[in-house]
Amino acid sequence: MGFIDKLRTRWREADTLLCVGLDPDPARFPDRFVDDPDALFSFCRDIADATAEFACAFKPQIAYFAAHNGGEAQLQRLIAHINAEHPEIPVILDAKRGDIGSTAQQYACEAFERFGADAVTLNPYMGRDSAQPFLQYNDRGCIFLCHTSNPGARDFQELPVDGVPLYQHIARTIAREWNADGNCALVVGATFPQELKVIREIVGDMPLLIPGVGAQGGDVEAVVRNGKTPDGSGLMINSSRGILYAASGEGYAEAAAQAARELRDTINRWR
Repeated sequence: MGFIDKLRTRWREADTLLCVGLDPDPARFPDRFVDDPDALFSFCRDIADATAEFACAFKPQIAYFAAHNGGEAQLQRLIAHINAEHPEIPVILDAKRGDIGSTAQQYACEAFERFGADAVTLNPYMGRDSAQPFLQYNDRGCIFLCHTSNPGARDFQELPVDGVPLYQHIARTIAREWNADGNCALVVGATFPQELKVIREIVGDMPLLIPGVGAQGGDVEAVVRNGKTPDGSGLMINSSRGILYAASGEGYAEAAAQAARELRDTINRWR
């Protein structure tokens, strides 16, 4: 089953649009992990196991692993664990890759073959040839940056091109030209709900990954109202810090599960 079908099945069967972001910061881990050489894996494994029933996807951020010695091996183990224990839940490698075609081929191999991810986040700004090596894995998801959640998103993404903001050109091009195999999705920040509404109108029922809820201040009601598809799905609403660090003591996994449950329920109230 390809990424998009796996995601749609998860939306339907688990009744959730919540994506759990796995951005492990050892400085915020409970004390039990201080001397654990596998702390990145162990902490994220516990969070994934605790929140799995509420998640439509998991999204590990590669930088939080690659910054530490041995971290990439722990990321590899983490994705293998999720694939084995929670095979119904797709894994999105948040790497935001974007480079010339020959280098992109290596990045695609890294994401899909080395790490075994179901999807990867990508930067579209170098054009179709930089995306093609990923698109050729047509059972895997290619999730392109469109209008991001950070304040600087307006610096370039809203620049007018032929009278239309650049992010709209990106959405239209990916939806109409790059999505021939139906394996594309877009990243759209929760902090820009009106732009989210415009993008949904452009791309139809294409899935949207939504960062920016929680610590960045995105409003759940506005996201769901402006971003959902007619059947009440279409979204992967990501929360990372609000779930990962819901508690700092020994009850960290249980607190994460409670935070995930509450956010899943809040999202569902507006569907």
